[in-house]
Amino acid sequence: MVHDETAPPVSERTRVVIIGAGQAGLSVAYFLQRLGLKQGDDFVLLDRGPSTGGAWQFRWRSLRLGTAHRVNDLPGMSELGLSFDTADKTAPAKDVVGDYYDRYERHFGLRVRRPVDVRGLHDLGRDLAVRYLDARGESHEIVTQVVVNATGTWGSPFRPWYPGRDDFEGRQITTAEYTDAADFEGQDVVVVGGGTSAVGFLLELEKVAKHTVWVTRRPVDWVDQTELGVEMRVSAVDEQDAAAREGRALPSIVSGTGIPISRRHRAGIDRGVLVDRPVFTSIEKTGVRFADGSFEHADAIIWATGFRAELRHLAGLKLRTAQGGLVVERGASKSDDRLFFAGYGPQASTIGANRAGRIIARQVLLTLSTR
Repeated sequence: MVHDETAPPVSERTRVVIIGAGQAGLSVAYFLQRLGLKQGDDFVLLDRGPSTGGAWQFRWRSLRLGTAHRVNDLPGMSELGLSFDTADKTAPAKDVVGDYYDRYERHFGLRVRRPVDVRGLHDLGRDLAVRYLDARGESHEIVTQVVVNATGTWGSPFRPWYPGRDDFEGRQITTAEYTDAADFEGQDVVVVGGGTSAVGFLLELEKVAKHTVWVTRRPVDWVDQTELGVEMRVSAVDEQDAAAREGRALPSIVSGTGIPISRRHRAGIDRGVLVDRPVFTSIEKTGVRFADGSFEHADAIIWATGFRAELRHLAGLKLRTAQGGLVVERGASKSDDRLFFAGYGPQASTIGANRAGRIIARQVLLTLSTR
């Protein structure tokens, strides 16, 4: 279908638009309701996914809650008798999260509009216009006083450039495109990245790939504990917070916390599967070349190199600094008082999303009272 974005949009008005119905967006919506705002007249919740679960609905089926970063419960989830701490660890994480979020949305009457493709925000002076395409490709516009951006990072995977990258004849995918290790059966695979996704891919590929090579930009920091300690989590969040306040590009969460060395990980190290080497210096048609001149053949390269905040729809507001980031403090844009960011910087993990929901909801209410 060809979308006619020049057609006049169907317009409506509300007070707050929340873009994104993952953990951060749902948390903000929950607290807005607690503070007396009503869905529809007072706030509208938009999401690009076809179903519930935020970014989790797009993750690979082999991923389980026990092998992923801890998922914190949504605020008020205990009312439903649900908790991710007691969830089924044998079922695909995407199914568990999707089911819990679906039940949560229905319980609290959060009528998310999905799937919608937010194409841009436009400055109307006092208000903002949020323009999006619905599932049929029809154009819509919502005029609002405040926008809470909770789009996360899944839609913006980062793939670094190396000499020869575009000449590689094999397959290249990012974490967001990974679906099943069976897709690489009998192949030589290079996995790039020093986070938990890369580790998970390597352990899955061990059973089906012909050969794997793990390369990282910096040596992997294995932490000798099954879960990240409180001090390390706080330190990583503080680094994110400092970068957001100063408008710098956000650092990697993993670089500030390391990877916990579980029994499964230690066994992988002992088998030689989870042994990283410095990243290659160039990519050739059939493989990768290292600084020492050695060459590794590759049928595929998996870029498990993280994500960047998904902010393309905000480009028209010209919020980016010369340092490549946004100036955000406690979830509030310091460049535009009509904008808030849930799940950005120190709130990007599930550790901070719920707390951010409460803080942002209160700030939104204060902003509305002065407009």
